[in-house]
Amino acid sequence: MSLLKNPCHPGEVIKELYLKLARMNAIELTRCLKVSWSRIERTVRQETVLSVYTAMHLAKF
Repeated sequence: MSLLKNPCHPGEVIKELYLKLARMNAIELTRCLKVSWSRIERTVRQETVLSVYTAMHLAKF
């Protein structure tokens, strides 16, 4: 049984917590994380899932 019936996509979390709160765009975030631009952009647009590699970089950031 899941505690979350309708969990949000990781891209939504990145958009709200990292991009809006830090007042930066996806390109600036990719420079800080040292990951590819398309990886963050596709995740924010909810086209792909968040990889472990990107999650580790976000946790460090």
